[in-house]
Amino acid sequence: MEEKRKSLKIYLPIILALVFIAGIFLGSKIVSNSSLTQGKGLLSFNNKYDKINDVFNYIQGSYVDSISKEKLTEEAITNLLEKLDPHSTYITAAEYNDANDPLQGSFEGIGVEFRIQRDSITVMNVVSGGPSEGIGVRAGDRIVKVDGKNVAGIKITNNDVMKKLKGKGGTKVKINVFRRGIKKLLEFNITRGVIPTYSLDIAYMLTSKIGYIKLSKFSATTHEEFVKALLNLKSKGMTKLVLDLRDNGGGYLQAAIDIADEFLPDNKLIVYTKGAHKPKTTVNSTKEGNFENGTLVILVNEFSASASEIVAGAIQDNDRGTIIGRKSFGKGLVQEQVKLYDGSAIRLTVARYYTPTGRCIQKSYSKGVEEYYNQFYEQFTDGELESPDSIKFADSLKFKTPKGKIVYGGGGIMPDVFVPLGKDENSKYFIQLFNKGIIFQYTFDYTDKNRQSIKSKYTNAEGFIKNFIVDETLFNDFIAYSEKNGIKKDEKGIAQSDKTIRTYIKAYIGRNIFRDECFYPILNKEDKMLKKTIELINGLK
Repeated sequence: MEEKRKSLKIYLPIILALVFIAGIFLGSKIVSNSSLTQGKGLLSFNNKYDKINDVFNYIQGSYVDSISKEKLTEEAITNLLEKLDPHSTYITAAEYNDANDPLQGSFEGIGVEFRIQRDSITVMNVVSGGPSEGIGVRAGDRIVKVDGKNVAGIKITNNDVMKKLKGKGGTKVKINVFRRGIKKLLEFNITRGVIPTYSLDIAYMLTSKIGYIKLSKFSATTHEEFVKALLNLKSKGMTKLVLDLRDNGGGYLQAAIDIADEFLPDNKLIVYTKGAHKPKTTVNSTKEGNFENGTLVILVNEFSASASEIVAGAIQDNDRGTIIGRKSFGKGLVQEQVKLYDGSAIRLTVARYYTPTGRCIQKSYSKGVEEYYNQFYEQFTDGELESPDSIKFADSLKFKTPKGKIVYGGGGIMPDVFVPLGKDENSKYFIQLFNKGIIFQYTFDYTDKNRQSIKSKYTNAEGFIKNFIVDETLFNDFIAYSEKNGIKKDEKGIAQSDKTIRTYIKAYIGRNIFRDECFYPILNKEDKMLKKTIELINGLK
C-alpha cells in the first residue's frame, strides 16, 4: 500500500491546497493581557490570569536556553489549530498576501507567470494587458537581473522572486532578461500595476449546442467571470452546459452561492450553515438566474471540495442537473478569517455547511489530521476510484431529493453517474512521469528550442489543435529523455499510456504557445469523463 501511495500523481500538493480554502472571511484584532504569580516553587493560576501566556512568560524567563517568545507563540498556535480540525490554520504575516491574493481576484506586480528552471527565472506567460506585455517581455525570457542585482544561478526561491517582482502599483522595477537568439541582455523598466487573477480557465463550445466552462477556484471575481462566459456561450447557441469543477478545491462561500443561483429558480434552498456559536443561516436562490432551464451537467472528482461541493450539492438536491464523475473530497467546514494585530491571521472553522436535503458532506476527522488525509490516499488502493460498488454509505446517511432520488451524506458528493479513473492515467509509468514533472520539463525545453518555428507554422490555437501531431520521432525522443532523467523504460507501461502521454505532450506544448485556449481543448478531446458526459447529455431532455 505504501508503494502505491508514493506512486500517485501530483496529489499531495493539491490535497495540501485544500487547507488553503476558506468559507467566510472577516477581519478583527485579538489582544490579550496576562500576568504571572509564583508561590512555593509552583506556578499559581486563578481565573484572572491567561494560563497560556503565563506559561510562555515562564518559559521565556527560565528556560535553559534563549528562546523567542514570538516563535514559540506561532508554533503553539499552529499546533493548537491542527488539533481542532484539518482546515483551521494559522497564516504568518509573511505568508498573508500569498495566502489571500489568489482569492482576491487581483494583486499588484509586473504581470508575468514564471517558473524557476535550472536555477533561472523563466517567464512562462505574460499576463494579457499587464505592465510586462505592454513593453515587450515575452514567454521564454530568462530574468537575469532585478534592479541591477543578479538573480540567476543563486538558488533563488519562488518566494524570493515574488518579493522582488510584486509590489505596490505605480512603483518601478528594472529587469534584465536573456532571450534566445539575442547576444546582449535586454533591459526593461516596468511600472507595477494591478494584475488580474482568473478563476475561469476556459469557456468554449464542445458542439453546436453544448457549452463547456471550467472553474479552477471560487474567488472574488468568479461570478462576474462566469456570467460573462455564460452569456457569450448562450449567444453562440448553447442550450446545454457542462460545468467542470474537477480539481477545484473551493474558495469563497459567496461565490459558490452566486454560481448555484444562476441555475436555480426563485426561492430554492442553496445551502445552510450552523455551528455551536453560529446560528443556523440559510441561503435561498433569487429570480436572477441566467441558466435556469437549460440542460446542466456538473463534473466532479476526488479533488473537488468545499465551494465546489456546495454547488454540486445544491444542484443535485434540487433535482436541477446531473452530477457526473467520482466522489468529491468531502470538505463541509466553513472557515472565518481573523487578522491579528501583527499582520498574521487565523482561519478558524466556525460552522458546517449542509446541502438542501440536510446532508453534511464533511468526512470524519475524529482520528486526526494524518488519518483524515490517509482516507484520500486509500481511495487509490481500495478501488473507490475504479468502481462505485467499493464506496459504502451508511443507511443513516440516506436522504431523498424532492423527486425521490437517493443521495448520501457523510463524506463528499456521490455523483449520479460514476466514471472510473482510466487505467492509462493510473499506470505506474505514467504516474512516475507526472511525479517527476518529466512531461512538463520536456515540453518546456522543446518549446524553448522551437518557439519561433511553432509560431510561424501554427498562427493560432485552432490551427495547432487541428494540425500538430506528436509523431514517432517526437514521442521516442520524449521516452529517451525520460530515461535519461531517471524514469526506467517500461514497454508495457508505455503501451498502456501511449495515447495519454501523447495527448499531454501536445497539450503542454500548445499551452506554452497559446495558453489555456489550446491546453484544455486538447486534453478534453481524449478526456474519458467528458466523452461519457457528451454521450449522456445528448440523451438528456
